[in-house]
Amino acid sequence: MKKLLTVVIALLSAVVLQAKGDLHLFAVDNANGKITPQTIAKAFESNGFMIALNNDMTRPFKIQFKKSDFEIFTLMTVYEPKLDYKLLKIDAKAGVFVPMGVGIYQRNGEKTLHVSILTSDAQAKIIGIKSNDVLKQIEAKALKSLEEALPKAKQTMSEDSLKESRNLVTTYVYELDGDDADEARDELKMNLEGGFAPKGFIMPATMDFDNDILDDDPKNPFEFYESYSICKLPVIYTVAKSRPEAAAFAPCTLMVYKKKDEDKIVLGFPAVYNWLSSAKVEDEAAKKELLKAQKDFESILKDVTE
Repeated sequence: MKKLLTVVIALLSAVVLQAKGDLHLFAVDNANGKITPQTIAKAFESNGFMIALNNDMTRPFKIQFKKSDFEIFTLMTVYEPKLDYKLLKIDAKAGVFVPMGVGIYQRNGEKTLHVSILTSDAQAKIIGIKSNDVLKQIEAKALKSLEEALPKAKQTMSEDSLKESRNLVTTYVYELDGDDADEARDELKMNLEGGFAPKGFIMPATMDFDNDILDDDPKNPFEFYESYSICKLPVIYTVAKSRPEAAAFAPCTLMVYKKKDEDKIVLGFPAVYNWLSSAKVEDEAAKKELLKAQKDFESILKDVTE
């Protein structure tokens, strides 16, 4: 009996050691304030990344909610052009992480600055592909950038993610039926912009992959590929109170692309179920805001693609 108990304990211990969450977490002393989102951005740039967005959210928090719980709360997005192009050719849905999110935050009165990014395994899970060398190369370069920017940081993994059976990427399709693709793209963008504002979404940045990612490779499978960064302040503000590490998912990236051999335009974004699962968002107010955002986002994409 004792032998059996020992074996069970050993197996449970092995499971605990192997369990890991979906987020890389960094924590570093920043009492002197010398580490900033700008110094972190420079480290990414020195490792081959481009900065798509570097937005301080404390000011918008104070304007809309009259206060901020954070001295620093920055949503940064970065991309590595050559590797991201390789990734898109493996699976077009990978564009939901081009650019990828970097959450940077430090609470009021706290001496520690924190950074969160998704693991390559988590990205693969969300996209719906097997983890691959390209994802791992991007992850390695991102970790190297953060280690250089935060040389004395403590690096950990987030808690094991919650189980989630719903689709982790929400997609809609606009059938062209022979219509001009460029005209349809322009109309979609106009309708998206018109649909987001009334529901409280803002679009702080856009990326045209023709200029930033895709090259003159004759094997480029896309006629066009764009992504829009989408934010909703109540979501970020409310979730940050209990799970600021979820900033790695914000802003949400909406991909819009057309393959050369297809008569359709695909739109998609990482569902809020990823926030609930990977960041273990269990606060009821935060869950309510996230699920409302998912419903509103879906209604907009449904309207523009019908």
